[in-house]
Amino acid sequence: MSTSDGEETVKWDLRFLELAKHISEWSKDPSTKVGCIIVGEDREIRSTGFNGFPRGIEDTDERLNEREKKYPLICHAEENAIMHAARIGVSLKGCTAYVTWPPCNRCSRSLIQAGIKKIVIPSGVEIPERWNEEFDLSKSMLSEANIEFIII
Repeated sequence: MSTSDGEETVKWDLRFLELAKHISEWSKDPSTKVGCIIVGEDREIRSTGFNGFPRGIEDTDERLNEREKKYPLICHAEENAIMHAARIGVSLKGCTAYVTWPPCNRCSRSLIQAGIKKIVIPSGVEIPERWNEEFDLSKSMLSEANIEFIII
Protein backbone atom coordinates (compact mmCIF):
# COMPACT_ATOMS: atom_id res chain seq x y z
CA MET A 1 0.00 0.00 0.00
CA SER A 2 1.41 3.39 -0.94
CA THR A 3 1.63 6.27 1.51
CA SER A 4 -1.27 8.02 -0.21
CA ASP A 5 -3.43 4.89 0.16
CA GLY A 6 -2.57 4.79 3.87
CA GLU A 7 -3.35 8.48 4.26
CA GLU A 8 -6.64 7.98 2.44
CA THR A 9 -7.56 5.10 4.76
CA VAL A 10 -6.77 7.19 7.86
CA LYS A 11 -8.83 10.06 6.44
CA TRP A 12 -11.85 7.76 6.05
CA ASP A 13 -11.24 6.18 9.47
CA LEU A 14 -11.34 9.64 11.05
CA ARG A 15 -14.52 10.54 9.14
CA PHE A 16 -16.31 7.42 10.32
CA LEU A 17 -15.14 7.96 13.91
CA GLU A 18 -16.50 11.50 13.74
CA LEU A 19 -19.83 10.13 12.52
CA ALA A 20 -19.83 7.54 15.33
CA LYS A 21 -19.23 10.40 17.78
CA HIS A 22 -22.23 12.25 16.31
CA ILE A 23 -24.42 9.16 16.65
CA SER A 24 -23.25 8.68 20.26
CA GLU A 25 -25.00 11.95 21.10
CA TRP A 26 -28.34 10.27 20.37
CA SER A 27 -27.90 8.18 23.54
CA LYS A 28 -29.99 9.28 26.50
CA ASP A 29 -27.52 7.76 28.96
CA PRO A 30 -26.44 10.65 31.20
CA SER A 31 -23.05 9.15 32.10
CA THR A 32 -21.71 7.45 28.97
CA LYS A 33 -22.53 8.05 25.32
CA VAL A 34 -21.16 5.54 22.82
CA GLY A 35 -21.69 5.36 19.07
CA CYS A 36 -20.89 2.65 16.52
CA ILE A 37 -20.82 2.69 12.72
CA ILE A 38 -20.31 -0.55 10.79
CA VAL A 39 -18.90 -0.06 7.31
CA GLY A 40 -18.43 -2.42 4.37
CA GLU A 41 -15.33 -2.77 2.21
CA ASP A 42 -16.55 -0.11 -0.25
CA ARG A 43 -16.96 2.39 2.60
CA GLU A 44 -20.73 1.97 2.62
CA ILE A 45 -22.45 2.28 5.97
CA ARG A 46 -24.12 -1.03 6.79
CA SER A 47 -25.46 -0.19 10.25
CA THR A 48 -25.29 2.26 13.13
CA GLY A 49 -25.95 2.04 16.85
CA PHE A 50 -25.72 3.90 20.11
CA ASN A 51 -26.10 2.79 23.71
CA GLY A 52 -29.71 2.79 24.85
CA PHE A 53 -32.64 0.68 25.93
CA PRO A 54 -34.29 -1.79 23.52
CA ARG A 55 -37.22 -0.69 21.39
CA GLY A 56 -40.35 -0.24 23.45
CA ILE A 57 -38.54 -0.05 26.80
CA GLU A 58 -39.20 3.28 28.49
CA ASP A 59 -36.06 5.27 29.30
CA THR A 60 -37.14 6.91 32.54
CA ASP A 61 -34.81 9.12 34.57
CA GLU A 62 -34.81 6.52 37.34
CA ARG A 63 -33.67 3.75 34.99
CA LEU A 64 -31.07 5.94 33.30
CA ASN A 65 -29.57 7.36 36.49
CA GLU A 66 -29.37 4.23 38.67
CA ARG A 67 -26.71 1.81 37.40
CA GLU A 68 -28.31 -1.24 39.02
CA LYS A 69 -31.49 -0.52 37.01
CA LYS A 70 -29.75 0.68 33.84
CA TYR A 71 -27.15 -2.04 33.25
CA PRO A 72 -29.54 -5.00 32.90
CA LEU A 73 -31.63 -3.05 30.36
CA ILE A 74 -29.14 -1.17 28.21
CA CYS A 75 -27.87 -2.29 24.82
CA HIS A 76 -24.34 -1.21 24.01
CA ALA A 77 -23.74 0.68 20.76
CA GLU A 78 -22.04 -2.28 19.07
CA GLU A 79 -24.88 -4.61 20.04
CA ASN A 80 -27.44 -2.14 18.75
CA ALA A 81 -25.63 -1.84 15.41
CA ILE A 82 -25.36 -5.63 15.05
CA MET A 83 -28.99 -6.25 16.04
CA HIS A 84 -30.22 -3.50 13.72
CA ALA A 85 -28.33 -5.09 10.81
CA ALA A 86 -29.83 -8.49 11.66
CA ARG A 87 -33.30 -6.96 11.88
CA ILE A 88 -33.05 -5.54 8.36
CA GLY A 89 -31.14 -8.50 6.87
CA VAL A 90 -27.74 -6.87 6.31
CA SER A 91 -24.57 -8.96 6.53
CA LEU A 92 -21.67 -7.55 8.54
CA LYS A 93 -19.17 -10.22 7.49
CA GLY A 94 -15.82 -8.65 6.64
CA CYS A 95 -16.86 -5.17 7.80
CA THR A 96 -15.12 -2.58 9.95
CA ALA A 97 -16.66 -1.26 13.18
CA TYR A 98 -15.93 2.32 14.25
CA VAL A 99 -16.67 2.75 17.94
CA THR A 100 -16.21 5.75 20.22
CA TRP A 101 -15.14 3.55 23.18
CA PRO A 102 -13.16 0.31 23.34
CA PRO A 103 -15.55 -2.65 23.08
CA CYS A 104 -16.26 -4.60 26.27
CA ASN A 105 -15.92 -8.39 26.24
CA ARG A 106 -19.67 -8.84 25.63
CA CYS A 107 -19.52 -6.59 22.56
CA SER A 108 -16.26 -8.17 21.40
CA ARG A 109 -18.01 -11.56 21.42
CA SER A 110 -20.80 -10.13 19.29
CA LEU A 111 -18.44 -8.34 16.88
CA ILE A 112 -16.40 -11.52 16.41
CA GLN A 113 -19.52 -13.62 15.81
CA ALA A 114 -20.93 -11.04 13.36
CA GLY A 115 -17.81 -11.42 11.20
CA ILE A 116 -16.29 -7.99 11.84
CA LYS A 117 -12.67 -8.01 10.64
CA LYS A 118 -11.46 -4.66 11.97
CA ILE A 119 -12.33 -2.33 14.86
CA VAL A 120 -11.23 1.31 14.99
CA ILE A 121 -11.48 3.46 18.12
CA PRO A 122 -10.24 7.00 18.82
CA SER A 123 -7.15 7.63 20.92
CA GLY A 124 -7.38 9.58 24.14
CA VAL A 125 -10.67 8.09 25.36
CA GLU A 126 -10.88 8.41 29.14
CA ILE A 127 -12.00 5.08 30.52
CA PRO A 128 -13.03 4.65 34.16
CA GLU A 129 -10.65 2.31 35.99
CA ARG A 130 -13.49 -0.14 36.72
CA TRP A 131 -13.51 -1.05 32.99
CA ASN A 132 -9.75 -1.73 32.57
CA GLU A 133 -9.86 -5.46 33.30
CA GLU A 134 -12.81 -5.94 30.95
CA PHE A 135 -11.10 -4.04 28.12
CA ASP A 136 -7.90 -6.05 28.60
CA LEU A 137 -9.90 -9.27 28.19
CA SER A 138 -11.61 -7.78 25.16
CA LYS A 139 -8.28 -6.91 23.48
CA SER A 140 -7.06 -10.44 24.15
CA MET A 141 -10.22 -11.93 22.59
CA LEU A 142 -9.93 -9.74 19.50
CA SER A 143 -6.26 -10.65 19.06
CA GLU A 144 -6.97 -14.36 19.40
CA ALA A 145 -9.79 -14.09 16.83
CA ASN A 146 -7.45 -12.22 14.42
CA ILE A 147 -9.53 -9.05 14.49
CA GLU A 148 -7.50 -5.97 13.61
CA PHE A 149 -7.79 -3.43 16.44
CA ILE A 150 -6.69 0.11 15.63
CA ILE A 151 -6.49 3.16 17.87
CA ILE A 152 -6.15 6.45 15.97
